[in-house]
Amino acid sequence: MPQTPQNSQSPQSRLTIGMAGFGTVGSGLARVLDENRQWITERTGRELVIKTILVRDLAKPRAWPVPQGATLTADPAVLTDDPEIDVLVELMGGIAAPHAIIQRALEAGKHVVTANKALLAEDGYDLYRLAERKNVGLHHEASVAGGIPIVQTLKESLAGNRIGSLVGILNGTANYILSEMTSNGLDFATALAQAQELGYAEADPTLDIEGHDTAHKLVLLIRLAYGLDYPYAELPVQGIAGIDRMDIEFARELGFRIKLLAQVREVDGRLEAGVFPTLVKHTFLIARVGGAYNAIRLEGNAVGPVFLHGLGAGSLPTASAVLADLMTVARGAAPHNTGFQRQVPPRADILPPADAESSYYVRAMVPDNPGVLRDLAGAMADHSISIAQAIQKGQDQRGVPLVFMTHAARASAIQGAIAQVQAAGLLLAPPVCYRVLQ
Repeated sequence: MPQTPQNSQSPQSRLTIGMAGFGTVGSGLARVLDENRQWITERTGRELVIKTILVRDLAKPRAWPVPQGATLTADPAVLTDDPEIDVLVELMGGIAAPHAIIQRALEAGKHVVTANKALLAEDGYDLYRLAERKNVGLHHEASVAGGIPIVQTLKESLAGNRIGSLVGILNGTANYILSEMTSNGLDFATALAQAQELGYAEADPTLDIEGHDTAHKLVLLIRLAYGLDYPYAELPVQGIAGIDRMDIEFARELGFRIKLLAQVREVDGRLEAGVFPTLVKHTFLIARVGGAYNAIRLEGNAVGPVFLHGLGAGSLPTASAVLADLMTVARGAAPHNTGFQRQVPPRADILPPADAESSYYVRAMVPDNPGVLRDLAGAMADHSISIAQAIQKGQDQRGVPLVFMTHAARASAIQGAIAQVQAAGLLLAPPVCYRVLQ
């Protein structure tokens, strides 16, 4: 007979929740639980009730009222050690403190629902092992792409597929900035300031604009799609900080949009993955994803291409994903935390980033001298790079922009050609080099 998770209750009983954090997502969850209470009970046969909420400052004004019957506490043990609490919802952020709270809750036999992608990507394996030993759930639908149900899709709906590739816009802040630069002609600094003013970007936007938030999510998606560990520290990551409006305009003229993409694909049994600003043909659906929205395109060997699109952050979309996990717990489903029988996946066989092949967009700022175009093209030929298109524009105060679109080439070849022209003193500024999505 199947083993029953600890703390499972009869279908008509309550599911009692302890929540760590009552900020944007926590208050959104309280709101959805209140507004959809009858609907949730009809679908699960159980009433979901928040009993205790852990906060840092008990006196701080709340954006949403504390749920009726719930109490606030500043002591984590009140959540983790209360035998009446069935599931811990962790919405704190950070790594060390949430790790300790989740570990203590799992040790007490409680299910856990978390949105903490950084914790799971960088320091989560011991928690998966502990959840397996205690036969409880460690759920994290809200950790990737907000309201888009990608975690459950990979764990359940597409579990019988071999995933050949996955490409995603996984950060709404970066996508908003690039969308504003493309649609309204803003420069990077202005678009970032606007994103901060609207609440899409944090006061310190480093994780978003440098690509690390996207990278955390990609690590989790690789585990779910391939059952393999691609260590976060080894993932190539290039953010969008300082993207030049000139390149946005060149991309548009060439029929492309620039997007910050998380990418993984299987190449001869090895995984090629990374986070990069990428030129995407304007006719592709993912190129048309604007504002703070997220999107994921994946290819399964049975289902073919699948495209998911929705809000990647925000109070209610992320709360929706947290609620989906809570309803899974309420129904008494088996934990099935990673989507595979093994809780700690083996290390991926990684294709060295230098060996990855792609077409490239390259822009060089050069002096208006005879022979410069010849010398740059010659450097590419020296590294066996085939040029698909070359554009020379009028001069500005920074020099003459030369743009090359290449056929597929190894990253090492592109790097070698760039190093050669830099050593020859042909450039007035560091070159810009972005992948092109095929």
